[in-house]
Amino acid sequence: MDLVLKNGHCMVPKPGTEQLEIQSLDIGILGGQISEISSSIVTNNCPVLDLKGLHVLPGLIDTQVHFREPGLTYKEDIESGSRSALFGGLTGFFEMPNTKPPTTSLAALQEKFDLAENRSHTHFAFYGGSLGEQFQELAKQENHPHSPGIKIFMGTSTGGYLVDKDDTLIEILKNTSRRLVVHCEDEPTLKAREHLIQLDPHPRVHPIWRNEESALRATQRIVKHARSLNRRLHILHITTAEEVDFLKDQKDIATFEVLPQHLLLSAPECYEVLGSLAQMNPPIRGLRHQQALWRAVNDGTVSMMGSDHAPHTLTEKSKPYPQSPSGLPGVQTFLPLMMNFVNQNKMTLARLVELMSQNPAKIFKIKNKGQIKIGNDADFSIVDLKKTKRIENSWIQSKCAYSPYHGMQVQGWVHSVILKGELVFQEDQIIKKSKGCPLDFL
Repeated sequence: MDLVLKNGHCMVPKPGTEQLEIQSLDIGILGGQISEISSSIVTNNCPVLDLKGLHVLPGLIDTQVHFREPGLTYKEDIESGSRSALFGGLTGFFEMPNTKPPTTSLAALQEKFDLAENRSHTHFAFYGGSLGEQFQELAKQENHPHSPGIKIFMGTSTGGYLVDKDDTLIEILKNTSRRLVVHCEDEPTLKAREHLIQLDPHPRVHPIWRNEESALRATQRIVKHARSLNRRLHILHITTAEEVDFLKDQKDIATFEVLPQHLLLSAPECYEVLGSLAQMNPPIRGLRHQQALWRAVNDGTVSMMGSDHAPHTLTEKSKPYPQSPSGLPGVQTFLPLMMNFVNQNKMTLARLVELMSQNPAKIFKIKNKGQIKIGNDADFSIVDLKKTKRIENSWIQSKCAYSPYHGMQVQGWVHSVILKGELVFQEDQIIKKSKGCPLDFL
């Protein structure tokens, strides 16, 4: 074997099931894959990594990031964004298409893969996109072997990337076959309510302008169209109790995601404390919605979690609202926040792994990922659940160089990351640079 992981608390599926449990196991790695799992592996002088007291998780993936390349690289690029992901204990990411120019053709999609080659510190995948034209390009993009599919925005957000007409949505559904990924805010509702900003030009008005109805209307519209065509959806960053109630009965065609910031922060307090640093689309809302999201996380209704890492410079964020752009950095703090939730008994570690590894691999059909089992790629996020650290801006690797959680103490910290059997990160130090590979989709 090339490497043996010894004495770790490993999160593995129970025999014959997908239910996860922790077992004290050794893991043998050969040729970048898991070759042996047992209570004790005879090492025969091969390299050993002793992980006593640590938890070994299957590689965790952030399925929603904005790394801003090409076109907006003063805010972020693939190298800096993936470095931030690595410091946050992640082994892979799915990056969004609202760059400049937008990723709406096979050529633009391939350009991103070319940019990531030999620069990404973690494994990577890129969504294709649509602006409601060139429908023939959709199948070309989603059939790229390293793309999870097509993502669209139903409401205007960063970059003006928008598909809001019903006939266009139907054409996109007809011309795609993979699970369509959707940002659900209803553009007509947003336009009708935009005047409310002038009554109180402060970030606290953001969830009043982009209200619950705008989110629910868009979610109901796209699900209606998808059901009529028997098409699968994945709804991003659900924020409202009403959407949760609606989607819990749509599981046959619609999975959905929740973000850690919507579980941690609540309105109006977050806007009074953080101002535009809490401004994002769809917005952080009040406690009623947060409580509904937590119920959905713990009753199994939520399918996965992502960070929606969307960095802007502090100069941009300091502009008066609503000129201040929407979006929060979060790929590096994603896992620490989630581990802190585990230590607060708000969720289990098994549920964390389901939401960040097992379910993304299953729903998006990622090859050889999502579980610690023989034959899968040897990707591991290794964590110290007992370690307490303070999130500091100086630790942030993103080009934006800040976190809305600056000064927050969390329990649970990343110890190391292994990509295809190679130790690439350990104790806040990169061991091997730019070892990421494109993710494969079945």
